[in-house]
Amino acid sequence: MNSLCECSITEKQCVILTSALKSNPSHLRELNLSRNKLGDSGVKHLCDVLKDSPCKLERLRLSNCSVTEEGYKALASALRSNPSHLIELDLTGNDPGQSGVKELSDLLQDPNCHLKTLRFLSAAADEACQYVKRVVGKNLLLQRELNLSEREIGDTRVNQIAALLRDKHCRLNTLILSYCRITEKQCVILTSALKSNPSHLRELNLSRNKLGDSGVKNLSDLLMNPQFKLEKLQTVHIEEDHPMVR
Repeated sequence: MNSLCECSITEKQCVILTSALKSNPSHLRELNLSRNKLGDSGVKHLCDVLKDSPCKLERLRLSNCSVTEEGYKALASALRSNPSHLIELDLTGNDPGQSGVKELSDLLQDPNCHLKTLRFLSAAADEACQYVKRVVGKNLLLQRELNLSEREIGDTRVNQIAALLRDKHCRLNTLILSYCRITEKQCVILTSALKSNPSHLRELNLSRNKLGDSGVKNLSDLLMNPQFKLEKLQTVHIEEDHPMVR
């Protein structure tokens, strides 16, 4: 694999690189440009390579390259025009917004697209999305609300949901976890995740759980964060006679 990970490659240098790839495209199968400052403009230059019919690139890694919605759209367009070779695309750690995710999610429905691995998220956050899709039937990255009420999600799921809340792809406005047997420790994990990505959530429902003193304190600290725009918070204490407690 040709790895240029963390080489401080800029958009200008990406132009030079893509020119070289265009001149001799037939042999390269894997390219890792993760953790460089490519931005959308650099990705668009790479898309010119992907569009070329001689391109045989099978694996492309662009994690943490400051790619936004515009870059995701360019990638989707390039792969539609020449879909037959790329089988793995890694875009973790970028910030495409909901429409960017939809562009590539729609691409996966194209029968000509041979992508087998498309990474947007960390492993834990991806598992959270798969779990939600199984129980709710929807792609969480394309939703603004997550309601897991009356499900005992446990430590593993709480950690996965926390990983998703920390991810730039997560744009949830509403998170409802009432009657989920959320413990004090789990509440701390969730609020810590929200502190790291606080700007989107507007409603949080943790009612009928046992949050404990440290859980409540962490929620209070979160409310003091000027970047946190929460408009509705529910934390009513659990009722011991509720069927979820038995």
